[in-house]
Amino acid sequence: MCTRRQLTLADREEISRGLAEELTFSQIARRIDRDPSIISREVRRHGGRSAYRAGRADSSARTGRARPKTLAVDRCPRRRAEVARLMRRGWSPASIAGWLRRAHPDDQALHVSHEAIYTWVYAQPVSSLARELLALRSGRTARRCGPRPAPMPRIKEPTYIDARPAEAAGRAVPGHWEGDLVVGKNGKTALVSLVERTSRFVVLCPLTGRDSPTVTQAVIAAVGDLPAAIRRSLTWDCGSELALHKDVTATGLPVYFAHPHSPWERGSNENANRIIREFFPKGVDITADPKYLAAVACEINDRPRKIHDWKKPSEIFAELVENASTG
Repeated sequence: MCTRRQLTLADREEISRGLAEELTFSQIARRIDRDPSIISREVRRHGGRSAYRAGRADSSARTGRARPKTLAVDRCPRRRAEVARLMRRGWSPASIAGWLRRAHPDDQALHVSHEAIYTWVYAQPVSSLARELLALRSGRTARRCGPRPAPMPRIKEPTYIDARPAEAAGRAVPGHWEGDLVVGKNGKTALVSLVERTSRFVVLCPLTGRDSPTVTQAVIAAVGDLPAAIRRSLTWDCGSELALHKDVTATGLPVYFAHPHSPWERGSNENANRIIREFFPKGVDITADPKYLAAVACEINDRPRKIHDWKKPSEIFAELVENASTG
């Protein structure tokens, strides 16, 4: 079994002599029976060919092996003072690290990585940070812990709004819907909002999660019992929560996606969401109680609209369903 053998002071003196003789790393490695890559890393780590000194390199290596290690920011008083000064100005660790390296390219004592600054901040007692008026812009005093949520699935083979039937661009033909999520506090709760374009009729669907299977099943359940003439298409926000759009399309409701950052392509839904926010303002949890959501949708659909000559969306939608069922 091979054991790792650390470089000794004698080894480093031999490296220094080899550099003075302008030997290659391979020639120096043969002298001390080491791999050339070890010599290369040792020289690069401690100043390069022109600045390498055996005693200084050995002292630096011993300091680096010492445990517990002093945090990088605390190893140099000047570095600590500069980091603290810039943090009080509201700079982020990345800005501090990048600016110090640019402003002082030849002063290694002031160079520090942004991760070292984060580590230093998180290692300080909260009382010390408050006393020195130090704080991250996020306000966090500790790293986020716990497992990260599984990434949302990507939308595979999306059909964009450009391929939607021309009749859907107008409102004369009923059965074309628009949909999106209305998200609650900290993104932990949400509901599905669906709007029928002709009548502006709103359907609210409760959710127990924001994952694609949950959202997909909620959409299918919401419109599954409607006549086919009232289920012609669904235009959805370009969000991965409907990554399983093919499952919705398979029920006879083709799904089309709006282009990224183009909310005007789902104007009816965006307007409806503004009304829904009257009941669920941003920053509050959204209930998953289907009865409560049905009552909210009923109240919204019972408001007369000028565009309908002051008829209610509920009245217009009832007429559309009746005509579709008898036709």
